Order: sequence, then C-alpha cells, then structure tokens
Amino acid sequence: MVEENKIALITGAGSGIGRACSLALLERGWYVVLAGRRLATLEETAKLAGSRSVFALPVPTDVGDRQAVNALFEEIKGRFGRLDLLFNNVGQALPSMPFEEVPYEAWVENMHTNITGTFLCSQAAFQLMKAQSPMGGRIINNGAPSAHVPRPDGAAFTVSKHAITGFTKALSLEGRRYNIACGQIDIGNVEPPGGAPQHAARQANGTRLVEDTMDMKAVVDTFLLMAELPIDTNVLSVMVMPTKMPYVGRG
Repeated sequence: MVEENKIALITGAGSGIGRACSLALLERGWYVVLAGRRLATLEETAKLAGSRSVFALPVPTDVGDRQAVNALFEEIKGRFGRLDLLFNNVGQALPSMPFEEVPYEAWVENMHTNITGTFLCSQAAFQLMKAQSPMGGRIINNGAPSAHVPRPDGAAFTVSKHAITGFTKALSLEGRRYNIACGQIDIGNVEPPGGAPQHAARQANGTRLVEDTMDMKAVVDTFLLMAELPIDTNVLSVMVMPTKMPYVGRG
C-alpha cells in the first residue's frame, strides 16, 4: 500500500486497461483522477471501486483538445496541488486496411489521438511535476507490440506507436534533471471482456489466426510494478504478452 497522498491521472479510464489499472491503484491507496470522453463510463469506474470510490475523481476530457487538457490539469492542481503518476493510456486503432486505402481524415484523427493527446497530457504533467515540491513524478505511456513490429494492414497505428516509443525515450532523457521517470508498457492480446471471441488477426503470410490472449491481471500487475517503483528507478520499456502470441518473427 502507498500513502494516501499519492495522486495518479489515468486517461481512457472508462473501460478496458484504463479502468482495470485505475481500480488497482484505488485499491492500493492512491487518489486517481479518471479522464476520458464520457462522464458516465468514468463514474461507472469510480463506482466499481466500492468504498474507495471517494478517492476517484472523474473528469470528462478529450485529450486531443488543448483547452480540455489545460482544464483537466487546473482541476488536478486545484484539488491536489501535485501529480505523482500519469498513465497515457488512451489510444485509437483504425480498422485493418491496406495503407493505400487509409482515408486522410482517419489518418489525421489517429495521429491526433495517439500522438498529440499523449504530448498534451505529458507536457502539462511535466510542467506540474517540475514545479511541485518535492519535485518529480512518473509518466507511463501505453505503447503496443506495433510500436516495434508492424501488423499487416496496420500502417497508421504502427506509425503512431513508433512515435510513442521515441517520445518515451525523449521524455526519459529530459526528465532526468527533474526527477521525472518515463517508461512504456507494450501490451499484447488481452482476453476480451465478457467472454467475447477474439477476432482473427491477419498474419504476415496473408492468413488469419485467432491468437492467444492473456488475463487482464497480467497487465495490471506489470503496470503496478512500474507505477510503484521508487522514483530513482525506472522501467524504460516492458512488453507483456501471451506466451504463444505471434510476435517474434511475425513479419
């Protein structure tokens, strides 16, 4: 357990990985600011925390909107005066399609959500972490296996996540002097919620394969390992994935 004054911000906290990691931090004694576009899903996340829900603060936010992000961080600064952890979890993946068929508007939206949203939240967090006392904090970016190895017909997502890898390294370097640690978690196939079937993913040889999945707990445990390290220690990059998931040599 951590002290009650530890403050975290998680984007995309209304579902999936963001929700699971938010609930884990709440259970372990953190205050958690829940950010996402829809207030109803954020409030549902808070409600799922049970008695710990009073330590959750839902703040509807479009992370790609600079004014919305500024308002989010003004809320954090006004309520808590500091931020110890930012998890840039929110992201968007386009439907699988050949590169030459990707609509321009979809390309721009994908880059805006995955790259600009991460930039805006990280910049605001960096500024707050530099100014607070004690100085410092941690930023964790949600990458993907596609941040390192592409899937067929996934050019836009691959480009955006490769950018996140470079951004993570740059923040890790720039954060040294301010006690700001930055790392990246690359998450493989997670078991779909509610027992829904895993879709068949296109492989490098042109076939489709229903790939192995892992339980969400594996993701949460890896995230907590990163989040609760002492600030003088950092996991720069980690990939958590099903043992039998096609990745190494996948193309």
